[in-house]
Amino acid sequence: MKQDRVLSLVGLATKAGKTASGEFMTESVTKSGKAALVIVAKDASDNTKKKFQNMCEFYKVPICFYGDKDTLGHAMGKEFRASLAILDEGFAKGIRKQLEAKDNTIA
Repeated sequence: MKQDRVLSLVGLATKAGKTASGEFMTESVTKSGKAALVIVAKDASDNTKKKFQNMCEFYKVPICFYGDKDTLGHAMGKEFRASLAILDEGFAKGIRKQLEAKDNTIA
């Protein structure tokens, strides 16, 4: 299995203390302007996806839908997570770069 760079970066950011996870914490840091990127699991409920999509649009925070709850939680060394926020601009930029590279290989 090829190592997933996005999940590796999420793990590094978590170890560095630069993530917030869980619906309440993700919402809190997004509204306070601390979030540099919000990641929502693709298998999160439609309600959760819409909520974060609208919130991120309003607060002008980039958002992506990636992986599943189990995989995101595992990358953070926790149980499943439907949403998380990256608090560091450098990590956020690296993750966005990896996501764009993945999209280019699909297209």
